[in-house]
Amino acid sequence: MRLDINIRKVSVILTTILVVGVVGCNRVEKPNVVFILVDDLGWTDLGCYGSTFYDTPNLDQLASQSILFTNAYAASPVCSPTRAAIMTGKHPVRVGITDWIPGMSASNARDPLLETPEDIHNLPLEEVTLAELFREQGYRTLYAGKWHLGETKEYWPLEQGFDENKGGNYKGSPTFPGGLGYYSPYGNPCLTDGPDGEYLTDRLTDESIQFIESSEEAPFFLYLAYYTVHTPIQGCIAYDDLYMSKSLALPDSGKMVLRQEHEGSTRMNHSSHKYAAMVRSLDTNVGRLMEKLKETGKLENTIVIFTSDNGGLSTTRRGGPTSVIPLRAGKGWCYEGGIRVPLLLRYPGITDPGATCQQPAISMDFYPTLIELAGIEMDQELHLDGRSLVPFLKDPEETGDRSLVWHYPHYHGSTWRPGSAIRNNQWKLIEFYEDQVVELYDLSTDLGEHHDLAAEFPGRAGSLRVEMHERLQAMGAAYPVLKEEK
Repeated sequence: MRLDINIRKVSVILTTILVVGVVGCNRVEKPNVVFILVDDLGWTDLGCYGSTFYDTPNLDQLASQSILFTNAYAASPVCSPTRAAIMTGKHPVRVGITDWIPGMSASNARDPLLETPEDIHNLPLEEVTLAELFREQGYRTLYAGKWHLGETKEYWPLEQGFDENKGGNYKGSPTFPGGLGYYSPYGNPCLTDGPDGEYLTDRLTDESIQFIESSEEAPFFLYLAYYTVHTPIQGCIAYDDLYMSKSLALPDSGKMVLRQEHEGSTRMNHSSHKYAAMVRSLDTNVGRLMEKLKETGKLENTIVIFTSDNGGLSTTRRGGPTSVIPLRAGKGWCYEGGIRVPLLLRYPGITDPGATCQQPAISMDFYPTLIELAGIEMDQELHLDGRSLVPFLKDPEETGDRSLVWHYPHYHGSTWRPGSAIRNNQWKLIEFYEDQVVELYDLSTDLGEHHDLAAEFPGRAGSLRVEMHERLQAMGAAYPVLKEEK
């Protein structure tokens, strides 16, 4: 079976090389790629996206050099499905990973009515990842940070197209036996411990900088998937005191303000000094990375993508560490707060740096976008569910019709209960499977999803629901069932 998989991959990649040899013959130099993925970063966690408590001067500067997307989405409200979508250009449903790995058992939910579908726990080796594609174009490839796409090492980055792996394994957080989380010793099986007290975000950036410095003869594909700002919220010694003072100076003296969300509570304010310190450390390290690209003369020939794997952790039983207001709910939910994310995209020859783009974008779009920006022609079969964003990079004011679907048929610790969602232009529909309740929102006038219009527009709600399930079923979606029906 493994041999068959490799033969299929080689066949596809060899076809690509032949095409690129013709198409790319007039190109002077292949662009480098730096893909920065942050874990659980909320839509409003950056200054350029509206935060006045978190300080992000380096990311704000990157935004001034990039196209900033205001309607960018993760493929899922949780991490592993989105990570699979980025790597493959395919919807999580099509890949077969619709929950974080290994997910939460329905038995751990409060009074669950449904049995949730089985999910696969490894990114299939037959998928042609972005790393495999770029490596076969002569790129050096490095994975640094959180992987969370395989329970065993046979499915970790080194088996998925990466030449080196610094920290990517089965875990979704930096909490390993014998480790100290974000501080060394880490206990990470794929990252050697540093000096006592070394901060993980600094270390992953150090590894990435060394990789950039050593990439003199060949273009590189760097996938930097920071563990931050995922729990545990450990702050960063360099900034903890600064943000403690800033938090205490707030009108609410740093106290958490909550709003009820179904069975959970949503945080309404930015005030956590530990979380703010983690964001500031992230910002400092992105600044270090960009400075190294500039110092080595590589910046102007490098594509830089910065985004998050899902919305910020704002909704739990007791409230999360950040807020994504004005959006509703957060990580784990198919409301906007759980799926809408920051997206900055900088590329060689950018003509309108600092512009904002309102075109909806989603995780599967990165695969065809990078292919086009790198001058590679590829069979659509390798990125079935994404669209290239290049037309919108060239003209950020351009918009087009877009229909996006999310499928999260699982229970989650954020108190989300199984459901799915669809956005068609400004209309958004969410269905909860326990009671088949549907909610309809007009995002053009109700970004916070406060006013359910399903009863007022039953025809529109019905047609969106039909479209959502037609698309999900066409991709082979699995649904939860009532316990007595199983």
